Amino acid sequence: MHPALSVIFFTTASGAGYGLLVLLGLGKAFDVVPHELSFGVATIVIALVLITTGLLSSTFHLGHPERAWRALSQWRSSWLSREGVLAIVTYIPILLFAYDWLLLESVDTAYVLAAILMSLFCLLTIYSTSMIYASLKTVHAWSNHWVPFAYVSLALMSGSILINAILLITGNYLALMSYSSLAFIVIALIIKLSYWRFIRQTQSLSTAETASGLGHLGKVSMVQSPHSQDNYLLKEMGYQIARKHADKLRRISVMCGFVIPFLLTIITLDGVNMLSLCSSVLALIFCLFGIIVERWLFFAEAKHTVMLYYGNTSA
Repeated sequence: MHPALSVIFFTTASGAGYGLLVLLGLGKAFDVVPHELSFGVATIVIALVLITTGLLSSTFHLGHPERAWRALSQWRSSWLSREGVLAIVTYIPILLFAYDWLLLESVDTAYVLAAILMSLFCLLTIYSTSMIYASLKTVHAWSNHWVPFAYVSLALMSGSILINAILLITGNYLALMSYSSLAFIVIALIIKLSYWRFIRQTQSLSTAETASGLGHLGKVSMVQSPHSQDNYLLKEMGYQIARKHADKLRRISVMCGFVIPFLLTIITLDGVNMLSLCSSVLALIFCLFGIIVERWLFFAEAKHTVMLYYGNTSA
């Protein structure tokens, strides 16, 4: 599949923003993160900027972005529509939580409820994004149980590294968040490696024989392409990447997205100082770059079943 930069930016940016708010909401509900105003303003503003710019960038991939609102009406059957609805509805608990915390400085039941609802809806939105791809049975690399786990774990990983950096920048230190970041990095790496092993060791049940219905006659091969020149299908669904490049990019993703952030996050366990602060920021930069490479591979390695009609022997 063709990797759309707008969608890659959307899933990376909004994933980090939602992941941050999931952990922030849970942290505030259980009263384990600071109540400091500078920390609150920074986390809410950064999260909203990441989420909003991510959502807006996702419309750039549409042929007619001005019609994007129409997709919201299909929430009964479309995960894309459900994601859109949840993304909009999620702003309500986010703003209520921000209002209670930053303006009212409240710690009452309504505040705790808003924090929990914010975490829940952010988590549901991440899951809905993953199901847009996991529900597509025509793409074997996406239609599996590893995709939702990968999306959620990467969002929580990037969100935890981001909130850890914000804590140190605002002069706070929370050992729990540093340890949580280390745990999320390990979990996300295990899930991602498991996903890559799955797509490497398994193949789609669809073949040229099943797609054409001629399997009972023997091996099926394409005599002539359905089209004499490139078209939309070939551009969007016929994108190919050489195996050697895929392996190289996986190593880059693992090193930049997981290994280096893990090592840099260990340094932040030293508390609030310049080295920890710089390490947390570098960990965030490497993490986001690694996720961008991972997300590019997520699209580039996917094969659509329709390409069986264009000469592919398997999907």
